[in-house]
Formats: sequence, structure tokens, C-alpha cells
Amino acid sequence: MKRYSKLLTALALAMACGTAIAQSYPAKAVRIVVGYPPGGPTDVLARIVAQKLTESWGQQVLVDNRPGASGMIGAEVTVRAIPDGYTLLMVPVTYAVTPSLYPKMSYDAVKDLAPVAQVAAAPFILVVHPTLPVKTVKDLITLARSRPAQLNYASASAGGMPHLAGELFNTMTGVKMVHIPYKGAAPATTDLLAGQVSLMFNNMLSAMPQVKNGRLRAIAVTSTKRSAAAPELPTIAETVPGYEASGWYAALAPAATPRELITRLNNDMNRVMKMPDVTQRLAGDGVEAVGITAEQFGAYLRSEITKWGKVVQTSGAKAD
Repeated sequence: MKRYSKLLTALALAMACGTAIAQSYPAKAVRIVVGYPPGGPTDVLARIVAQKLTESWGQQVLVDNRPGASGMIGAEVTVRAIPDGYTLLMVPVTYAVTPSLYPKMSYDAVKDLAPVAQVAAAPFILVVHPTLPVKTVKDLITLARSRPAQLNYASASAGGMPHLAGELFNTMTGVKMVHIPYKGAAPATTDLLAGQVSLMFNNMLSAMPQVKNGRLRAIAVTSTKRSAAAPELPTIAETVPGYEASGWYAALAPAATPRELITRLNNDMNRVMKMPDVTQRLAGDGVEAVGITAEQFGAYLRSEITKWGKVVQTSGAKAD
């Protein structure tokens, strides 16, 4: 009984200590690590969050860019950091793909970093060259089945999400479209506009101007619900139930970060992402705030790692 009593006392003290830490947090500058160069979507979202949290907390929140190795350098920096809430990591959906593409990673994507918040999600848009005789997802499936391995789709790189979005489409529809990797989205889009490739799963920011001027035809978006940026476009899932290949962005922390701090960070990040000026700024790019709990995002992250692992294995996708 004495041992049991001491255990309860220690647990109560730990909980009280964690609550006290969360209430006084932050007492100094907070760092958000980004494993990509400045200017990309992950960096932009991290800077939006950093600015709003700085204003809210009265403490400086800084973005620390650590590019390289498909975001893994930034993740390694965060894994090694003290788990006190003062070092966080902002990641894109590729965080869920790297364990399959790089089986010898120096950290465990599930065990070594704790989910904090899924701050935003953004669908890709399926666009085709106007000469391709398809206007719907059903049309594309019918054409692809009649021309096995004859339709080519472009992407910015091998192993990236636009590539895997196409491979998931192949798997779920039973078609065989051939992936053509490029060294970046710009040359991929250039060849699509020239008709050198038939279609592309592209981000909305890059694709929509070409859709509006008629140089590309938009077929659908890859999220489970229609995008507010293009509500007239159906989802692929409306024709292929269960299909989803959305981009998302999320914050993580070192695994041993106190639960009370995780909850505090989750609440604060969800709140700033729902601010009207933030939602308005992101809406034009087809990006939407998410606002789920850390536990819900943790479950989603695990499901994404499993899902994309199967796609990588089935397709034989390799990283550049």
C-alpha cells in the first residue's frame, strides 16, 4: 500500500508540474524547425504560425530552416532537441512517405516525434492538356484502360506526392499510366502545356492560372471534399470512392514533450489558423485550416504512413 501511495503521489506531482509548465509557457523564444529552404509552402505556413504565436504569446517564435535530405535533417535536429516545447518541427505530407522511401532513417517517424497539430490541408488538382479527350475522371479511366501504358503523367520529382497521387490512382482504378519525373514543377508544367505529357497532379497555386486561361483543363481535386478555391470541381473520390491524396502540413515536437504542453500548443495553433486574416490569405492557394486534436492527428499520421508505404511498395517508387 505504501508503494502504491508513493506512486500515486509521484504521479500527482508530475501532473501538477506539467500543468504549471503549460501555464507559464512560453518563458523564452520558441523555434520552429523547417526541413526545407525558405519560400516553400512548409516554410510559408511555419512563418504564418510563428508570426501569430509571437503576437499571441508576447514571446518571439523563430523559423529555423534546416534544408536537406527530403526534410530529414530538420527532423533529426528536432529529435535531438530538449523536449520542453521550445523546439518544434513543421512538416508537409512527405513526412509520412519518407519512412518507405528511406528505410534506413536515423529516427522513427512515429516514436521519436510527437504529433502536435495538423495546421492545414491542401488538395492537388488533376489537370490535363486540352487535346486529351477527357472532361471527367470517368472519361480518364475509360481512356486509360483503352490505352494501357500510353498516357503519361508528369511530376516534379520521383517519390513526391504528385507522383504517388498518380500511382494511387493507377492502383485504385486498375489503369496503367506512366510516370515521367522532372527536376521541379516548372519544367513538368512546361512539358504539359506543350503536350509532351498528357496530365499532371499539380498544386492549385501553380495550376489554376493555366486553367483559367484555358491552357489546361481541370478534371478534379484529390481531397475527400471539394475545395473552396474551386468548388465547381468534383473530387476524384466522387468517382473512385476512398481516393485521397491531399497535401497537409503539421507541427511535431520531440517525443518526450509533456502532454500538457502538446495540448496547449495544439489549442493555440488551431486558434491562429482559424483567424480570419489567416484563412483569407490561404484560401486563394486552396489551403484550408484543419483544427483537430493532437490525438486525432496522431492517428491520421499513422494511417498515412501505412497508406503511402503500400503505394510505394506496390508501385516500386524510388526517391530521386
